[in-house]
Amino acid sequence: MKVINLSETNSVLNEYVAQMRDKQVQKDRLRFRTNLERLGHIFGYELSKTLKYSEKEVVTPLGIAKVPTCDNQIVVSTILRAGLPLHKGLLDVFDKADSAFVAAYRKYDKGDSFHINVEYSTLVPLEGKTLILADTMLATGASIVVAYEHLIKDGEPEHTHLICPIASVFAVEYLQKSLPKDKVTLWTVALDEELTSHSYIVPGLGDAGDLAYGEKL
Repeated sequence: MKVINLSETNSVLNEYVAQMRDKQVQKDRLRFRTNLERLGHIFGYELSKTLKYSEKEVVTPLGIAKVPTCDNQIVVSTILRAGLPLHKGLLDVFDKADSAFVAAYRKYDKGDSFHINVEYSTLVPLEGKTLILADTMLATGASIVVAYEHLIKDGEPEHTHLICPIASVFAVEYLQKSLPKDKVTLWTVALDEELTSHSYIVPGLGDAGDLAYGEKL
C-alpha cells in the first residue's frame, strides 16, 4: 500500500488542519465542517493527478478545443457520519462520481475491547472502477478495513484511494498488512504516533463526528 502524506509539502492545507486540531476553533462546528470540505477539495485535486486522461474535443462558440479529461469511472464512498463533509468536498471535485455509504461504528464489548458493526450501507457496482473511500480519522484501521471489504463484496475496483486526514502510525501498519499492496493508496495529512487505551489518536483532534454534528447518544 502506497502512503502519500500531503503535509510533507508546506501548503495552506496545514493551516486548515491546525484549525481542526485547535480546541478553541473546534467550538465553531461550521468552521470544522468547512475545513473538512476544504481538505476534500485538496485531496481530490492531488489525487486527480494520478488518474487516466485522454484528449477529447469540446465544441466552443468559436470552434473546437482539444482538452485532456479524466477517463476513470469514480465512486466516492464514506463511512458515516464523520466522513460526510469530506465526502462533500470530494464530490465537489469529482462531480460525475457515483456515491456509496457505509454506516460502521465501534460496538464496545468489555472494557476497551470493541468490534466494528455495520448498521447500514448503500452500495454501487465497483468492478473496474476507481473507489475513493473517505473517513476523517484512521485510529486502529479496523473500520476502514471492514468498510472496504463490505464495499467490494460484489466486485473489486481497479484501484482504491483511502482519504484519511488524521491517521495513527498503528493504523497505517495494520492497513499495510490487511489490504492489497498494489491496489490501494492511502492519502493523509497527519501521522500521529500515539493511541490511548480507548483507541483514540493522540494528539489527534477528538471525535470528528461530534465536532461536526454534535454529541451522539
